[in-house]
Amino acid sequence: MTDADPEFTFELRVCRWAEQRWPPRDVHRADTAVLVARQLGTRRRRWDVIVVEVDREALAERRRFGTRGMDRDLLRVVRNAPANWEWYRDALPDPDFPWRYVREAVHRAADRDLVETRTRGRRIELRRIRPYPDWVERIVAIENKPDLDASAARRLRDQVEHDVALALADEVWIATRATGERVEPALLENLPVSVGLLAFDFGDREATTRLRGTGTTLWRPRSLEVDEPGTRILDRPSGDVHDRSAARFEYVDPGTKRETRLAIAERAYERGWRSYRETMRPDCRSFELRRDGVVLLPWCTATCTHQTPSECGSGCPAFAPEPPGWRTKGWPIEGGPGRAITRLLERRRERARPDDP
Repeated sequence: MTDADPEFTFELRVCRWAEQRWPPRDVHRADTAVLVARQLGTRRRRWDVIVVEVDREALAERRRFGTRGMDRDLLRVVRNAPANWEWYRDALPDPDFPWRYVREAVHRAADRDLVETRTRGRRIELRRIRPYPDWVERIVAIENKPDLDASAARRLRDQVEHDVALALADEVWIATRATGERVEPALLENLPVSVGLLAFDFGDREATTRLRGTGTTLWRPRSLEVDEPGTRILDRPSGDVHDRSAARFEYVDPGTKRETRLAIAERAYERGWRSYRETMRPDCRSFELRRDGVVLLPWCTATCTHQTPSECGSGCPAFAPEPPGWRTKGWPIEGGPGRAITRLLERRRERARPDDP
């Protein structure tokens, strides 16, 4: 990565590296696969990269439910659907919200063939089609900070301290750019010792092509207690000598954490990390995908740069929609180059899902 490349490009390279080389250790279990996604998390916290380690056999069972993800409401229905016909209020756990929302989720699950339903009198009964598998083994969060100087470390420290206290992910890593110095500056920054450090050198084209040796583990993280109650930090003193305020926090029970982790894994399963096409304009005549080693990166021919999602939109001064002739005639691929790019990224996302064992 050159100095001119945006953090978005660094993030895509990290995703591709994780897709092929995770975990960053010598032992690779044949029965474990990984799913990689980006910009996922909760309402309070969004991580740059998510790596979901999954059981291959259980993932094959999950794939029988389709390629679309399930939200919390659908998961509550599918995971608790009984083997035999039963009134949905007797079969499903009591919610902390009105039952009508549960009923709507039951109908949505039936529309997607996730469960079976029938009406007896005025009651809606359901039963499962197949058991929902326990397919998620570990969730790893990665924060990208290519230029990890002292000021960036101070801003990042507060975020990762929240991650460690809540223990929603099994591990928390920070990915930065390798400097080539004898002691990487990232090791000298004031960061929590429970957080791992990865240094990447994407400037070596041969290494990037092989994707070997591009990610160096500077510091191994501590495995967090995801099955124990977590601590959500709501407010904390600023550290100023005049700040006498008390820290505010709340505990999060393990059951809530399990539900949140599974919902994150479901979104990662559906989206992957190539979903950036949904927030960019591949139908612009200046939009291209350029190969850099084994990763395809967005490229703008108008600005001659790797554009970011915030730059690539209808508000861009250089935005020019594809001419109608590109989409209707004189083009060998149906729908024009923008549609072709979309289909290419979709095929690569499907191919990146681990195969059945």
